[in-house]
Amino acid sequence: MTQTGTTTEQNTHLIIGGTGKTGRHVAQTLTARGHAVRAVSRRSDTPFDWHDSTTWKPALHGVSAAYLTYAPDLADPAAAPAIRAFTETAVRAGVERLVLLSGRGEPECHPSEDAVKESGARWTVVRCSWFMQNFDEDFLLDPVLSGELVLPAADVPEPFIDTRDIADVVVAALTEDGHSGTTYELSGPRLLTFGEAAAEISGATGRDVRYVPVTPEQFRTAAAGHLPTDVVEIFADLFTRILDGRNAHRTDGVQRALGRAPRDFTDFVREAAERGAWNV
Repeated sequence: MTQTGTTTEQNTHLIIGGTGKTGRHVAQTLTARGHAVRAVSRRSDTPFDWHDSTTWKPALHGVSAAYLTYAPDLADPAAAPAIRAFTETAVRAGVERLVLLSGRGEPECHPSEDAVKESGARWTVVRCSWFMQNFDEDFLLDPVLSGELVLPAADVPEPFIDTRDIADVVVAALTEDGHSGTTYELSGPRLLTFGEAAAEISGATGRDVRYVPVTPEQFRTAAAGHLPTDVVEIFADLFTRILDGRNAHRTDGVQRALGRAPRDFTDFVREAAERGAWNV
């Protein structure tokens, strides 16, 4: 049962960003396995806000393990001080395990990773880059529905990762031995350009979805009015910094953590199309 109130035993799993793309899968899996879960966000019954430290202690009551996701992006300079202060509070409250979602190929995230590693808790860092689910439930959904992915991604390939694989690795790190002190870099099994990803979506939906490469400045102009300004800047920056080829290779993180291969983009696209994710 998902819990939003207090507990009397130190056995609750705290999921920060519990309604997010990875957090909700983590919470659902833990709950299905019989673990006590407190999934929090700014609007949850027990509210949590990275920018309001008064919300931290109530969220940590009775917590033994926590999954940390930082919004809007862990590369934000404000992230590391907040992560460090929170992990110190968490350990004092009795938290024994911390799992951090980090960015693959983003050295700007390393100070936050260091804060978790130096917390005194058993830690695991999970580094990921572009989610498959960005295409069907996040900022790329509307462009897919419109038939045009207008992005400053050039033709750089990316091994898109399924958020369910991320969640499975996080659950393993929260509940099993053998993952502490480990940094997992996760990727999908294949490299695809955004043009190839659009072609796969077209094939599965029977609709024309095409990729239109643009400059970062053109992307900002096209996204203005559709996304908040700060979100536009975050993604323009990510496309510029991360899609430069640094992540254009596969990793074995999912196999190492779970003993199985990661989900393929084709399977994700087929499942999303079957449930009507891209129906206009």
